[in-house]
Amino acid sequence: MGFFRKNDSATPTAPAEVSPELTALTGDYTLDPTHTTIGFVARHAMVTNIKGSFRDVSGSLHLDGADPSASTAVIEVAMDSIDTGNADRDGHLKSADFFKTEEFPTMTFRSTGAEALGGDDYRITGDLTILGTTRPITIDLEFNGAAKDPFGNERVGFEGKAELLRSDWGLTWNAALETGGVLVSDKIKLRFDISAVKQA
Repeated sequence: MGFFRKNDSATPTAPAEVSPELTALTGDYTLDPTHTTIGFVARHAMVTNIKGSFRDVSGSLHLDGADPSASTAVIEVAMDSIDTGNADRDGHLKSADFFKTEEFPTMTFRSTGAEALGGDDYRITGDLTILGTTRPITIDLEFNGAAKDPFGNERVGFEGKAELLRSDWGLTWNAALETGGVLVSDKIKLRFDISAVKQA
């Protein structure tokens, strides 16, 4: 289902035409933490990928069908909920070497802009705060659809991705490898699967 349709007569630089389908979804939404995943991928020892996620996520969305650029998002992540499938590694990530979760328990994203790219694609820019440091980040989102669940809730779904350099937020711990390179990559890939319920 297309959120946005391009006008055939539009120039390449013209904004995407908003579909009437989007207008019906205008409103405020609350993230469903049970069906929302904020994940990440980091390269380990230069040869393999380590995947993880955060189990405690909350937030809200405002979708504006008449003006998609006015859509907003706020997401909060409890850093102590990090899960990479290994308790020792999780403990290290919570420690002073990385996230310092006792001092900085929350990671926060607050959008500053939204753009309709056409089709089902959005681009969201915003401020990401980690370890008390706030820096801009860009997230590419794809609309997965809207539906009413068996309990009568109106839901929307998105999946998205972004990349960042963890050193930009002061996450600089590392260890050198004898063969060259470092133990943990600076570049981190973020992955989002978001389910949100429309507020009454």
